[in-house]
Amino acid sequence: MKTIAIIGTGLMGTDIACASAMAGFEVLLYDIDKERAEQALGRLKDRFKRYVHTGRIDQGKADAFMRHFCLCTTLEEVREALIVIECAFEEIHVKQQIFRDLDRICRADAVLASNTSSISITEIASATKRPESVIGLHFLNPAHVMKLVEIIPGIATTRETVETAKTFVKKLGKVNVESKDYPGFLLNRMLVPLINEAIYLLYEDAGTAESIDRVMKVGLNFPMGPLALADMIGLDVLLAVIEEMHRGYSDSKYRPCPLLKKYVAAGYLGKKSGRGFFIYND
Repeated sequence: MKTIAIIGTGLMGTDIACASAMAGFEVLLYDIDKERAEQALGRLKDRFKRYVHTGRIDQGKADAFMRHFCLCTTLEEVREALIVIECAFEEIHVKQQIFRDLDRICRADAVLASNTSSISITEIASATKRPESVIGLHFLNPAHVMKLVEIIPGIATTRETVETAKTFVKKLGKVNVESKDYPGFLLNRMLVPLINEAIYLLYEDAGTAESIDRVMKVGLNFPMGPLALADMIGLDVLLAVIEEMHRGYSDSKYRPCPLLKKYVAAGYLGKKSGRGFFIYND
């Protein structure tokens, strides 16, 4: 298990790539948007510069880590990776098409993983002829910092695939929890309704964004309030997750708050757009 590939170089893909390189893996990076892939490489370079500046690593290590990355201009270039992690947007048809392509391209013994936070691994795997090799690896944001990774086998995933995924996650220094293949898995099935209810409180003018978050931070000792957390996750991502859970369970308790839909429609996506439930100037 030496070479891995990351498909999709947004924030999650970039952070998983960072953790993988620092754990000693060779990392192939591919994104359909070549400019985004180059920007991801720039972010990684800047991150390692900060690590050098703060004394976390020396320049030699920073240079070594950067040599672990290779930008791929075509998806076919990931064919020799032993683990491929898809980090595309939370949309079933997008993911299924990627896995259909990976099924055609990748070596027979490769593990094909999705970083989905809510979509059925069984559904994703149905796009391939090797569902036994498909698994969910749900990293938390920011993936290079957060310790937990949910491992989600689909209905056909073999124990061999699960154990390979667990070995990889442990090499990253992460803690894994195995979850059943239900929408939202373990963490988001608990977390997302909490955030959605906090948005409903704001929608109903039951409190300000500041007071809603302060209640959770001071009253329950949360390190971050639910609305600030939603902004960090990305409101578009959050909406996609809760809509998938609503679709999967057909239960009204997962109905997304209209205010969340309105913010996403307005382009208020949270920290990454500079505005969500709070305003961000940097």
